[in-house]
This record gives sequence, structure tokens and C-alpha cells, in this order.
Amino acid sequence: MARLRGRIAVVAGATRGAGRGIARALGEAGATVYCTGRSVRGNPSPYGRPETIEETATLVSALGGTGIAVRVDHSKEAEVEALMARVGREQGRLDILVNSLAGEAPGFDWNKPFFGVTLTAIEALFRQAVLSHVVTARFAVPLLRKSRRGLIVEVTDRDTTGYGGMGFLHDLVKANVMRLALVMAEELRKDRITAVSVTPGFLRSETMLEQFGVTEENWRDGAAKDPHFIASETPLFLGRGVAALAADPKVFGWSGEATSSWELGRRYGVTDADGARPDWVRHFATRVAPSPQFRFITTGFERGIARQRREIQRAKRYLGRR
Repeated sequence: MARLRGRIAVVAGATRGAGRGIARALGEAGATVYCTGRSVRGNPSPYGRPETIEETATLVSALGGTGIAVRVDHSKEAEVEALMARVGREQGRLDILVNSLAGEAPGFDWNKPFFGVTLTAIEALFRQAVLSHVVTARFAVPLLRKSRRGLIVEVTDRDTTGYGGMGFLHDLVKANVMRLALVMAEELRKDRITAVSVTPGFLRSETMLEQFGVTEENWRDGAAKDPHFIASETPLFLGRGVAALAADPKVFGWSGEATSSWELGRRYGVTDADGARPDWVRHFATRVAPSPQFRFITTGFERGIARQRREIQRAKRYLGRR
């Protein structure tokens, strides 16, 4: 299982959720993982959650890797620069960067239309959820160039470019993170640095378990509140997919792609903590899409398909093709 033994990773936003799941899986595969974020013992982030980066680092080490907790506010250049300088001093290079940075404050309303949000809210969200990704990748690139096959993973919440139906701010942030991976893939191609975006399915994070009033032991009871919860996945499933991607000697072939936990699960044969292999897109197609309640989402996908067809035709004209 130690496919990443000797590899050096930074997981930005490793405190909980997807970031913690990815850090754990990298540790499971034997990597040294710098677990960064704002929540440390005695000084939680504005989320007010109990999880800390020290706990994540301990989990990484318990699974066979080496976990190192470093408090970093990734919206602050000086702190990110200091982090990468430390990684450079201690390790000499960086092999894997995972940006799993969100930014919504407690009680944040993602669903407001664009004409209902304030400039202050947009600026704060973009600083924490988009610019933090840019800043972190920027200072990581010199170290990634020293790796034989550097990898940047941008964690987002979609694998298609169509409107996702989750509201203006959610769409804007997640689409920008996807686009960031695409642009970095092109600009770093000559350096053989792979950049991808990846989305989980219905993520059974610590916060989600709490909202559903269940634990990881009895999580299926949450389906009584929302039947689609039965298709949920733990953060470890996404993490194992990312770890398998990082271990793939042909990982550069993924550069610029937008992928998902279920696609990586199928491609690399990884499973969730309970041995299952969740497949959110299959559940969506059979259980969500047929429901009139979610017609606004499926209609958005249909319009997206039509737009993409027109985009393909425009691109062909640029190439002189019919």
C-alpha cells in the first residue's frame, strides 16, 4: 500500500472534510503530508468546528505516513510563502499539492442570486475560496518543478461546466477552481506538472454527519431525512482516488481534466472505508434526474450540452475545420 513512500505532499485545507480525507489517504499510501489550515488546538477557525490540523496529522501518521501540522491562512501570501520555504528546507522538493480550501463563513448563504449579494461578501469569499488557491499554487510551483512528476489537485464541486443549480456564488467559485486547474495545466505543461480538478459526490463529511444527526456507524439512518444520502461517500473515498492518481506513472495524461471520486474509483479500483464503491453519477442518473423536483438541474445540463456542441463547432472553425 506504500505506493507513495518518499513522496512529499501539502494538503491545504486538511482540517476536515475532503482535505482531511485526502491527507489520510496519502498517509495510507506512505507519503509525508504537510497538513495545513487555520484550525489548531485552542484556536479554531471562524467555522467554529472542533477538528484541527493536529488531529489530521496524527491520523496521517497512524495510517503509515508522516503527518506534519502547520497553521497557515492560505489567503495571506506571507504565510503561504513561509510554508513553502519550510517544505523546501526540510524536504528539498514538493511532489503533490492539494488545494482543498473553501471560504464560506458560518451561516453563509450560497443560494442568493447575483443581484442579492454584497460586494463585501463576494470579495471575502473569493479571497478565501479562490485567491487562496492561486496564492498557494504560485508559491508551490518552484518546489513542484524539482519533482520528477509534480501534481496539483484542485478540489471543487462539479466535473462539468454547465450551471449546477446551486446559486450564483457557489457556481462562480467552483467554476473558477475548475478553470484554474485547466489554465495551470497549460501553463505548466512544459514543466511536466500535472494539474487536475476533482469533485466528490455526496460527501459524508463531519459537518454533514452532524447536520443529519448521525455518526459514521449509523449513517444510513440519514436516508430517512434525505433518500439520496444513501449514495453518499466518506472523504476517504475521494482521498484514495487522489492517492491512486498521484501514484499513477502516467498521471500527466490527466492534466487539465476535471474528474471525480467515482471516476477515479472506477479507474483505479479503489473503495470507500466500508469496501463499497459509491457512484454518484449513476445514482443521479437513475434516482435524481427523473424527479420533477430536480428538473431545474437537468434542464441546466441539457442547455450545457447544447452550448458545448456550439462551442465545438466554433473551435473547429478556428482550426479551419467544418
